[in-house]
Amino acid sequence: MVLVEGGDPVLVGAALARVVGELVAGEDRSLVLEDYSGPEVDLAAVADACATPPFLAGRRVVVVRDVGSWTTDDVAPLIAYLEDPLDTTALVLVAGGGQTPPKLAVAAKAKGRVESTAVDSRKSGEWIAARVRESGLHLDGPAVAALADHLGEDASRLLAILEVLEAAFGAGARLSRDDLEPYMGQAGSVTPWAFTDSIDDGNVAVALSQLHRLLDGGARHPLVVLAIIARHVQSLMRVDSPSIRGEAQAAEAMGIAKGRSTYPAKKALRSAQQWGSDHIADAISLVAAAEVALKGDSAWPAEAVLEVLVARLCRLARSRPASRRPAPTGRR
Repeated sequence: MVLVEGGDPVLVGAALARVVGELVAGEDRSLVLEDYSGPEVDLAAVADACATPPFLAGRRVVVVRDVGSWTTDDVAPLIAYLEDPLDTTALVLVAGGGQTPPKLAVAAKAKGRVESTAVDSRKSGEWIAARVRESGLHLDGPAVAALADHLGEDASRLLAILEVLEAAFGAGARLSRDDLEPYMGQAGSVTPWAFTDSIDDGNVAVALSQLHRLLDGGARHPLVVLAIIARHVQSLMRVDSPSIRGEAQAAEAMGIAKGRSTYPAKKALRSAQQWGSDHIADAISLVAAAEVALKGDSAWPAEAVLEVLVARLCRLARSRPASRRPAPTGRR
């Protein structure tokens, strides 16, 4: 029993192909594999097929796609089958069509394994390196790093790139970063936190590059990108208070629920101290002016409005705020 989870159809499809290949290995695919998909599928009949011993083969592999398309009542026959599954049947449930009914997911995980295709954006480099190793191609360290940076949040594009590289250079080829350049295509999107980190660093070149990747590779609307910037600046404003002295107080000021990670609050507090109160106030004004401009008050293209905003915010972030001195108490 295998549950293939994930929201990216490309990665889910690749994981399914790998799982089915493992389960069918050594058998006649036409005799072993049964594949069901679509809203017209009779799940009671599928459960009966799972409970039937294989004919002319050593096992039966039953694939049910888009399991999120059904309700808990719909999948009741599959849940009942999983209470006492046959050893000679390998049932493969594939994500898609919505959320997998929770009772089915619990029953599936209790009787088998989960193949998750989710890619943690903070560990995408590790995921990419693992897929490269599986491909049989040999990419050096700078080449793998370049792929991770170029793809950003669009990790699913890696599989197609690896296939193109194998077709161009042959199986088992050893490749460098320069070899990859013509085959990587448009740079993928980046995570919002990577973008705002670049602004906090005051790195105009990197922040502008990431802005364009959000707009182009990520296909985000300019107002959505502005909202990312606004939320970041507002988080700085919320923790910019002499009464906030630690991570816990910053988390409370930002409205982070108890039990959730307070790391965003720690980052916001550090950035707010770096920016300084006056620069944060200036940033709020710049964001407000950009919003007005994007909503029709300026003839500038939306991209240009955001470019100017990002450049100005970077300048504020890297400028050392004026030191605060206590007000004089009286004349000497």
